[in-house]
Amino acid sequence: MVVKMKLLVTIASYGTANDKYLTELIRQYESMPYVVDIIVLSNIQKKVPDGVKVIVGLPNKNPWSLPFGHKQIFSERVNDYDLFIYSEDDTPISERNIKAFLKVTETLPEDELAGFLRSETSITGMRYFCDIHRSFHWDPGSVRRRGDFVFAYFTNEHAACYLLTQKQLRKAIKSGGFLVSPHEGPYDLLCTAATDPYTQCGFKKMICISHFEDFIVPHLSSKYAGKLGIGDEDFLRQIEVLLTMEREGYQVASLFNTQTSLFDYEYSKSYYEPAREELISLIPESARSVLSLGCGWGALEESLVKKGLRVVAVPLDPVIGACAQARGVEVVSGDFESVQKMLARQRFDCLLMSNVLHLLPDPVNVLVSFAALMSEKSIAIAVMPNLLSASAFLRQVQGDPRFKDLWRYKKTGVNLTSHRIIHRWFKKAGMRTSRIIDKVSAKAQTTHRMTLGLASPWLASEFIVVARKSSPSPL
Repeated sequence: MVVKMKLLVTIASYGTANDKYLTELIRQYESMPYVVDIIVLSNIQKKVPDGVKVIVGLPNKNPWSLPFGHKQIFSERVNDYDLFIYSEDDTPISERNIKAFLKVTETLPEDELAGFLRSETSITGMRYFCDIHRSFHWDPGSVRRRGDFVFAYFTNEHAACYLLTQKQLRKAIKSGGFLVSPHEGPYDLLCTAATDPYTQCGFKKMICISHFEDFIVPHLSSKYAGKLGIGDEDFLRQIEVLLTMEREGYQVASLFNTQTSLFDYEYSKSYYEPAREELISLIPESARSVLSLGCGWGALEESLVKKGLRVVAVPLDPVIGACAQARGVEVVSGDFESVQKMLARQRFDCLLMSNVLHLLPDPVNVLVSFAALMSEKSIAIAVMPNLLSASAFLRQVQGDPRFKDLWRYKKTGVNLTSHRIIHRWFKKAGMRTSRIIDKVSAKAQTTHRMTLGLASPWLASEFIVVARKSSPSPL
């Protein structure tokens, strides 16, 4: 007699907007060759098939606390099932996903969990990966072979779902980080419920990149397709670099620590910055070459290449560097010191640093090193957030715990920035700031106008800096 595996599925479904996707999830789970029990968590009663249980109620007054309700359910039934699935109501885990998860779990150490990435399909049929955006990236030093499989760590643990074996759930509960009240950090309340097993239960989420199709789950609503995330081509480029690293037996570190430890990873370096015309317009018409430090996927750099400029980029890591290279950008990988030595005999008309300096432990040292690659007529363009803005200051005064220690680099990974600090950095590097552009948000424009622009250094959310080499002092 074959004993069927028992599976407990809990689905968080707030309101009615995703009811059509909820119906699809239930249909898929009920069609599986397992003994499947389904519990829907909601703020309202829902019409579901017989045998599906609906639990109405929120853990606390915040609507986003709803997903946390699944944890107690799992804990109370830990002895009754072999597998436990949690997901939002538009993210199904398929039978294929489950079989692949069970197979690779046999090869993973006890502190590693096989995880999933979400995909979306646009109206034109293009596939996108919505979890790959902003500062989230592959850790190039995390590639590991486990038996017949190759894994890597992706810094966005959120995929709106997870799967645990009974043994793994027991370990999570025992850790003390699973049965906790609704909380935030570093993700928001909604995402935290789905990431706690990885962030505070002793597990590391690893993505199986050698068989990644088995670990892709569809985000049925596809509400971000074409707006957030990357497409198939850029995704496959990154996977190929990771697999090559494992195959050839080498690992590298990121150029610098690109993610802060603040809530929602605020002020982190985006790997997917757009091509900003306001930055392009600052580059003199006479310029023929640009050196970009801390390049992401290369959209800005590609625009410069199309304008006929020679662009050399120092990527955040070789994984994202492959995307820039595919866009026609000349890529030089390595750490700051090795890259500076490789380029020591070259001179560039423009040094571009977009959202880099505020994240470096010693921004002046990097400026000094690469100022040596600038001629007397070259310019440096830097973009950085305003860490001494009125809004940032207000957070500190109000004691917002999500932004505690904002001004302590060793704890947050962020340097303070202001006009005064910027001037000092560039002066120490032998440059003078000829212009600082205060980027004031639309929300702060009224106050900006009322103060006749005098308060812009406090109201600005971002600074764009233009600097030149200082002229030698006359004898």
